[in-house]
Amino acid sequence: MPARRRTVTLSRIASAGIAPLALAAYAAVPAAAHGSMTDPVSRVAACYAEGPEAPKSAACRAAVAASGAQAFYDWNAVNIANAAGNHRALIPNGQLCSAGNDKYQGLDLARADWPASPMSAGAHTFRYKGTAPHKGSFELYVTKDGYDPTKPLKWSDLESAPFAKATDPGMQNGDYVFSGTVPNKSGRHLIYSIWQRSDSPEAFYTCSDVVFGKDNGGGSGGSGGSGGSGSTGGSGSTGGNATGGTGTTPTTKPGTEPTAKPGTETGSKPSDKPSAPTDQQIAAGADKSTVEHNGHGDNDPKTNGTTDAAAPVPSESSANDNLAQTGGSSATPSIAIAGAGALAVGAAVLFAVARRRSTASRHGR
Repeated sequence: MPARRRTVTLSRIASAGIAPLALAAYAAVPAAAHGSMTDPVSRVAACYAEGPEAPKSAACRAAVAASGAQAFYDWNAVNIANAAGNHRALIPNGQLCSAGNDKYQGLDLARADWPASPMSAGAHTFRYKGTAPHKGSFELYVTKDGYDPTKPLKWSDLESAPFAKATDPGMQNGDYVFSGTVPNKSGRHLIYSIWQRSDSPEAFYTCSDVVFGKDNGGGSGGSGGSGGSGSTGGSGSTGGNATGGTGTTPTTKPGTEPTAKPGTETGSKPSDKPSAPTDQQIAAGADKSTVEHNGHGDNDPKTNGTTDAAAPVPSESSANDNLAQTGGSSATPSIAIAGAGALAVGAAVLFAVARRRSTASRHGR
């Protein structure tokens, strides 16, 4: 074979060898995680449990009217793909519960009748359903004294520091489980959770309505759907840029026909206690969801969130690597990419040798 042709052939072989490994490196990046708070129950999980087509509570009916039923079949995907800790810079005031995502705008309705979980000060065990779990950290914030649920939620409505934090908590029956100490509050409040993945910039957000002691339903009731615009600035977020966004008023999604006008059903009586979706409800609605429910799209039991921890993981603690080891660690993509790089170096060496032989052959003629 002529030297030049041999050089070209070797180059093509080397390139063909690089391509599959490069693709493997890309595929090794973990698939998106999904989940939502279930103790205390998040708004989106509570409305999904009530039934996206015909929710029972007035607040969930208004939320479905604003967002459409599909948003609640996709209850476990209130996220920002590229958050990377910049939560406040990316989420405007008035849109914390939807994470600034129009699809979930119904979750931002400022009402005093959202189904609320009883809560008390002191130690509490929190549960977060991980339908596609992954490593990361959780931070929980509670609203300040004087919080008014009939006004759009702003960053400045949250206490300046999280009252509970957990890194890579263990899992029990598909739930992340971790503990925290709830501060002393009274009346209706909201607990805001941020789940930031450590192997991806993706983050997830939830709003859980809670009541400390007696729930007066917000007096004469909230303004329902609109409730004004959020102000700029404010303090009390985790990570990222300290600059607050500007809030905008959620509006009804184009093309939807609300079953009831937001703001007309808010009653003065205490709301019902919400329920988290059962495993049966989650399974029944999975075929109507547009997001992943079973690990990372494979049948590997290590990635489907069934690993059980012996006990809840204390707040601000790191679990052992075998707890919630779901879909590989953050080193997995790096390992694959490093392998691709090594093959690329080998191919370059092979190419250089081939050229050297070709040059020597020409000089020897």
